[in-house]
Amino acid sequence: MTDKKEIKNSFIEFVSLMALYMALMAMSIDMILPALPFIGHEFGVLDENKTQYVIYTLFLGFTFGQIIYGPIADSFGRKPTVYAGLSLLIIGDIISILSHNFHMLLIGRFLQGFGAASPRITSMAIVRDLYKGRDMARVMSLIMTIFIIIPIIAPAFGQLILLVTGWRTMFVIFLAAALIATIWTYFRLPETIKRQDVRPFHIKEIMRDFGKVFQNKTTMIYAVCSGMIFGALIAYIASSRQIFQDYFALGKLFPLFFAIGAISIGVSSIVNSMIVKRFGMRYICYRALIVMIFISSLIILAEVLQGDKVYLWQFMIFILVTFFCVGLLFGNLNALAMEPMGHIAGVAATVIGCVSSGISVIIGALIGQAYNNTLMPITVGFLILTSLSLALQKLVDKDIAVN
Repeated sequence: MTDKKEIKNSFIEFVSLMALYMALMAMSIDMILPALPFIGHEFGVLDENKTQYVIYTLFLGFTFGQIIYGPIADSFGRKPTVYAGLSLLIIGDIISILSHNFHMLLIGRFLQGFGAASPRITSMAIVRDLYKGRDMARVMSLIMTIFIIIPIIAPAFGQLILLVTGWRTMFVIFLAAALIATIWTYFRLPETIKRQDVRPFHIKEIMRDFGKVFQNKTTMIYAVCSGMIFGALIAYIASSRQIFQDYFALGKLFPLFFAIGAISIGVSSIVNSMIVKRFGMRYICYRALIVMIFISSLIILAEVLQGDKVYLWQFMIFILVTFFCVGLLFGNLNALAMEPMGHIAGVAATVIGCVSSGISVIIGALIGQAYNNTLMPITVGFLILTSLSLALQKLVDKDIAVN
């Protein structure tokens, strides 16, 4: 057990380690994107939309993994929970490296996601152990700033690997990153949960805590909002290679244009860390959603007027603005969902993560599989999901104002 002061003495290192926890998942997603056609060719997957399953199964494992890690983190500590997840992540990496058919690869990817859920969920609980309110939002934004470097460079790095060797080398790199995270945690991260907050691992009590989270309207609405926004992002990520390499015929320039969106998220995360204490999380989320609705409406109008044709410069403006808003939303929506849950942070992180991830996987798969060589599924998806998120935020803000 440790206290906040001990952590703050190495604040930069703490933020960096939390960012690595989150980056393990991001790296497993974005680096593999350029390799999807090669994986499909090697395993005889002819439908390009089907190669998106390499992304979806990772998120599916991530969703189911979150169910168990929160209660374990509250009962046995944050560090043992991280070790358990990283072990499964390592096993999934090894299975993926050795895979000899598409189904075996998907099993490995599921285990990767299942394992990656642990450091992701536990990092939220660790941050909540040490911070609250707008300070927590600021820390989450700083973590996102470092974490976003991975999506910026990962596709380009993956493309470089494909020029030198095969796609399996990417999983060797994922394996190395998981081992580094394990060693770093062992030597440098103290246990953050306070002794008085350790909860016995009793099924009835865990179910009661789950019920408390589900009954909190504020927490659940913000978890749903987070899931819808992330679902739109998953759909974009899963179909991004097809959009840039097929629709816009950019070939090997795909990682460069993909990185532009990631940079936009990174910049907005930095901006959010500087302004959130002044304007507040709800105000920023509200404004970001309005801007996303406006820019989505504009790009859909352009598609209709231009006969389903969108020019690259139009789409990149849409991506820059949309992803800047996404960067503002991510840390704030999670912080707003977690804010009422300090006494059961681990269980709350599990419920929030499971709800948001489950929604995002379903939505992302539906939109991604609807890709039809036009941008209409993606752009309409963003418009509908941001509009619903704004309506839900208005609903919860109205309740807070009344109470």
